[in-house]
Amino acid sequence: MTIRTAAPWRVLIAGTIAATVWGASPAFANTPQAVPAGALVSTEWLAANLQRPDVRVIEVSVNPGLYERAHIPGAVNFSWHNDLNDKVRRDIVSKEAFEQLLSKGGVGDNTTVVLYGDTNNWFAAWGAWVFDVYGVKNVKLLDGGRKKWEAENRALNNRAPDYAATTYRVGQVNTDLRARLGDALAAVEGKGATQLVDIRSADEYQGKVFAPAGVPELAVRAGHIPGAVNVPWGKAVNEDGTFKSRADLQKLYADAGIDGSKPIITYCRIGERSSHTWFALSKILGYQVKNYDGSWTEYGNSVGVPINNPAGTIWAAK
Repeated sequence: MTIRTAAPWRVLIAGTIAATVWGASPAFANTPQAVPAGALVSTEWLAANLQRPDVRVIEVSVNPGLYERAHIPGAVNFSWHNDLNDKVRRDIVSKEAFEQLLSKGGVGDNTTVVLYGDTNNWFAAWGAWVFDVYGVKNVKLLDGGRKKWEAENRALNNRAPDYAATTYRVGQVNTDLRARLGDALAAVEGKGATQLVDIRSADEYQGKVFAPAGVPELAVRAGHIPGAVNVPWGKAVNEDGTFKSRADLQKLYADAGIDGSKPIITYCRIGERSSHTWFALSKILGYQVKNYDGSWTEYGNSVGVPINNPAGTIWAAK
């Protein structure tokens, strides 16, 4: 059954039904609150503001079927594979396709967009990076994502919303947020003061494994980009999936020599986990950061580039 959720009373009904089914209270029936400053919103704020027509909740998850099973009432679903990536080129979604996507989702110039997803917002943060590349204003990340929302037994339903379409147009594209292979090589060669942050696991960084278990995208070589420091992305979050405090984040990265005094490039395997660190460094700490979405699958497969491989794995053999 499809419902239209543009009207506040319809959102409230959907949430009330979901609360009955999932055992949650319809907390979002509270009085709407001002949109908080900064790049994050809490589960409490979102629950109290779901009925607002100027707030659009968008789920960007990696695991299939989660949205269809149940999602935050009124949320629309953006597939990171099919919606936020180009289907032919190894690239993010084109400007024209992105405009169509936001228009279909009912996003306007004055809409506050709240992104959330699974796996502690890996791909929601990647979505936030794409939104930032295309200059979308008023974009927030739900602190804690699906994990915290579900842990608090907040309202969920499986109804796909049907919003009135808008005519969204991208303004200036911010290409400065994207690192390319040439940018990574320039950092390796000392051309400029850019610092590289590898946010993969210690075993990936050392070259003990080529990638996390079960992933399809691989490089023929293991290891890391020379000069990169290793700060695994998971160190930036608390047990409930929320980001650590600003002070704790500053210390975490400063201990690795990253204090914001120099430009930064974050990378991982394909650019999704590194976007989570990009968000922490850029949106929370305010540092100058680029995300390398080619990451190790591009760098590790490139001919003629240097790598660092402490584990000694070369071409999958020692």
